[in-house]
Amino acid sequence: MFTFIFSFILLTFTHLALAEEEPKELPPLDPKYMGVHGMKLFNKGSSVFASHMVSLEAPKNVQILYKLDIDDLYLLQLVKDADLVTIKPKEFNLQRLMRGEEVAVQAEVYMGHYKKEGMLTYPDMTIVFDKQLFVKVIDKPEESNKRQKYDVVQMPNNERILIHQIQQAPSYEHLIYLSDDVNCITNFTASSAVPKENEIHYKLTYCGAMKPLYYNAEEFL
Repeated sequence: MFTFIFSFILLTFTHLALAEEEPKELPPLDPKYMGVHGMKLFNKGSSVFASHMVSLEAPKNVQILYKLDIDDLYLLQLVKDADLVTIKPKEFNLQRLMRGEEVAVQAEVYMGHYKKEGMLTYPDMTIVFDKQLFVKVIDKPEESNKRQKYDVVQMPNNERILIHQIQQAPSYEHLIYLSDDVNCITNFTASSAVPKENEIHYKLTYCGAMKPLYYNAEEFL
């Protein structure tokens, strides 16, 4: 009798454990997110990150930050040395990154902006999106105003990446890497809805050492 009860309990817990391990079935991918989704690349040390080239128009209105799995030293060196590196991937469904999947795509790599006379450096490279760090759909942006707000993405070693909360036009896209573990105010009032980079850096002075990653106001005027 004891053996029967023990076996029953063991089978029950085994069944529950297997049920918990079964992955949840996701709904089908929305075809509206299928397309060419440009990314800018930047680094911190030997780590390379990709950020979606966002706009206010769906389906491009998604801020995404990913850590890449890079084993090509030439690409790493290019990202370290160039002021801006962008990629033009072949068509894929952006919703896969929104879900946090690991995704490998073939892409053209450009030194500079691939839409603005950037120089094609690698015509066909495999880019592996390894780990999602941040995702946000800009479906109801605030009305354009002087109050600027930044989302904070926690990184290893207490480092952070600040990502500007894009407003209705006029606005701007902005990413900053913060190296110091310092509590500071990341929301502030600027002189305009689209302040210059220098003014923003001054407002964030008490956040410690910073590395500007990307600033773009042209697409949001």
